[in-house]
Amino acid sequence: MTHGRAVALMLLVTLLWSIAGVVTRWLDSARSFEVTFWRSAANALALLVMLGVLRGPATLLQSLKSGGRALWLSGLCWCVMFTAFMVAITLTTVANVLVTMALAPLFTALLARIALGHRLAPRTWGAIVLAGAGIAWMYGQELQGGAHLLGTLLAVAVPLAAAVNWTLIQSLRGNREAPDMLPAVLVGAVLSAAITLPLSWPMQASAHDIGLLSLLGVVQLAIPCLISVVVARTLAAPEISLLALLEVIFGVAWAWLGANEAPTAAVLGGGALVLAALAGNELLALRRR
Repeated sequence: MTHGRAVALMLLVTLLWSIAGVVTRWLDSARSFEVTFWRSAANALALLVMLGVLRGPATLLQSLKSGGRALWLSGLCWCVMFTAFMVAITLTTVANVLVTMALAPLFTALLARIALGHRLAPRTWGAIVLAGAGIAWMYGQELQGGAHLLGTLLAVAVPLAAAVNWTLIQSLRGNREAPDMLPAVLVGAVLSAAITLPLSWPMQASAHDIGLLSLLGVVQLAIPCLISVVVARTLAAPEISLLALLEVIFGVAWAWLGANEAPTAAVLGGGALVLAALAGNELLALRRR
């Protein structure tokens, strides 16, 4: 794959990822855990079919059996990300959730420093401080009265779980006996659907809602997850992280245009600091590389 085609595919991935917020705002009656259940169930079914075609049913089953703790821990991380994201987006604004999720690269850098002994460059420490100031700016006024508090806490769980997941995957690099980690996405989707099913009763989703959430499970999760794995073989990690920041811009724009959910001044200001910190960090990394 050429570099240009890989960049184009990564742009497509971020565009697909970004539609979750606005589509959720189009739902009729589905709420909270039921939203998560239908999306995760559709994601699991789509991944089961796609991985079955790509790997073969026997190989996929063997990968799940022999994956060990690493695969199941990664699957648990995916479960937290799938579940916390959708519940959070029903409790707070799309912009709040997306900007909070953008902290994943910095959380990953910190965890890799603690768990793997990776040395953090001064530019990364600077980005962490600047992004922290942006988050404080974003939520300072809103949290004073308890507004969006629960949604914010759930949104923070997404980048934390992502940091654990990427650090785990990074620790397996170079290990010839490392399991195939792609089925972990399927494990996460199945766990998310299983956990949220009993919490979804009594179900209220209309056929319209189920159709939209199934669309998210397939188009917003399953397909871009598989594409991103292919893209990762061509693009450098800093370049992928930088391009992934477009999900925040796309997602906020979709919610603004498609659901009339305008971000507050605090979110715009704080989010700009977070994006500037992350983009500056990744651009300096690319320049050094």
